[in-house]
Amino acid sequence: MEKRAIEVDIKVPNQTRYLSLIGRIGEDIAKELDKFGGDRETLAYHINLVLTEAMVNAIKYANAEDPDKMVHIMITIADSELTIRVYDDGQGFDINSIPPPDFEKLEDRGRGVFIIKSIMDSVRYRKIDGGNVLEMSKRLH
Repeated sequence: MEKRAIEVDIKVPNQTRYLSLIGRIGEDIAKELDKFGGDRETLAYHINLVLTEAMVNAIKYANAEDPDKMVHIMITIADSELTIRVYDDGQGFDINSIPPPDFEKLEDRGRGVFIIKSIMDSVRYRKIDGGNVLEMSKRLH
């Protein structure tokens, strides 16, 4: 039997009002995963969190809060791996140069990337034609 991938491709305006919608879509996908033997509620919460953090970064930093731009998200489930890609057309940055946040101080910067890296199994941010992509993967054993 041939393995089929699930692919959800979403484009929304570059506005924070769409964060909860995208988070819920990710949550619903996680709750429906047949291949995942672990705690689906926790996975759903984590996927919501990762999507929300990645979108906030794309909206605020990459797209400079320009409401005319779009945020493009692709969620793929194939071969017991869930991959989320968030595309932007900003200048890009070196994801590995962001230091972990200082939790003693109430600073906001760096927390999103720290959260994403602690939840997902692999995280990369790279240049692509016409912009950048944040690619986050989680194995679904």
